[in-house]
Amino acid sequence: MKLPFKDIFVGTQSEVVTNPFSGESCTLTPEAVAVYDTIKGCEMFGDYKGVRKGLDWFRKEFPEEYMVLLD
Repeated sequence: MKLPFKDIFVGTQSEVVTNPFSGESCTLTPEAVAVYDTIKGCEMFGDYKGVRKGLDWFRKEFPEEYMVLLD
């Protein structure tokens, strides 16, 4: 699986991630966690090009999780 960002840290275990607005949770693969964390970091720094890049990847690779966590 090709990740949308270069040089991001990918862990070794899946993690449960919770949408802070809805309270719904999903278990994400290590790759998906890395991209999710990068999206959130891009949001914090106002890098909306990075946010879009991550969201597009997430929507394609993990559509159900995208709908729960990022839509």
